[in-house]
Amino acid sequence: MSVDLQAVLDGIAATLAPRAAAGAGKVADYIPALARVPAAHFGIALRTREGFEAAAGDAHTAFSIQSISKLFTLTLAMQTIDDDELWQRIGREPSGNPFNSLVQLESERGVARNPFINAGAIAVADLLVTHGDARRRIQALLSGLCGENIEFDEEVAASEAATGYRNIALANFMKSFSRIDNPVEAALDMYFHQCAIAMSCAQVARAAGYLCRDGAHPLNEETRVVTDRQARRLNALMLTCGTYDAAGEFAYRIGLPCKSGVGGGIVAVVPDTLSLCVWSPGLDHSGNSALGMEALEMFVNATGLSVF
Repeated sequence: MSVDLQAVLDGIAATLAPRAAAGAGKVADYIPALARVPAAHFGIALRTREGFEAAAGDAHTAFSIQSISKLFTLTLAMQTIDDDELWQRIGREPSGNPFNSLVQLESERGVARNPFINAGAIAVADLLVTHGDARRRIQALLSGLCGENIEFDEEVAASEAATGYRNIALANFMKSFSRIDNPVEAALDMYFHQCAIAMSCAQVARAAGYLCRDGAHPLNEETRVVTDRQARRLNALMLTCGTYDAAGEFAYRIGLPCKSGVGGGIVAVVPDTLSLCVWSPGLDHSGNSALGMEALEMFVNATGLSVF
């Protein structure tokens, strides 16, 4: 690639860091452990298909990946669960509603619209619990993908469990329609812990590398994480559903498959080229990182990389 990727990231960080320091967006203060995260952080990192890595700002500072974890739990589910079992209780359509909406779930009788809203991710967590030690397996998957030990932030997990009333309601509502197989507490324990995984931008960008390598492991070309067909489908779901009810805006302004989290992280993929992650804790009204979205738009404008 002729573009100097390190220079691009340095320029983005230099441009946006002062705005992060000024407090752009609003941190997810409804989760007490996240309310204490300084809003001034800004980091960005990428890894190319060939293994070149670049980073700028707070790219090596760990943060709570929150809903970015839904990408990796869905990947784990695709590895271990038959398609018919996986998709019988989860749809694949954009929700057009907030990520924790109860209204849509009621009208659709407990079938979550897609695996990247909270209800869908709780349904995936429940299936993973059915198929074994879900917490250990997601930790092992992520540690293997980025080549470093990945841990749960138990303080964040406890904070989510103590205040996650809407998620508890979603899980119980799905249980009432027999869409949850295990005790609600078991499914939620997995869900709260996956959201509490702590990773840096550099680690997330590396871990997501299989999505720009047709499913091949980011650190080992000979090992497959998912099939090429599954990698395409994961990217498609990220593009259409990965940023909640702002997916259309992300497609219009950025044009890359993305998955965001209320910890302020967004992971994006340029198929066959690279994966990248940006982190800025201040969120916009849709729960996506305000400066993170700007950073990705700046990256696309500077490099010309897009799926369109």
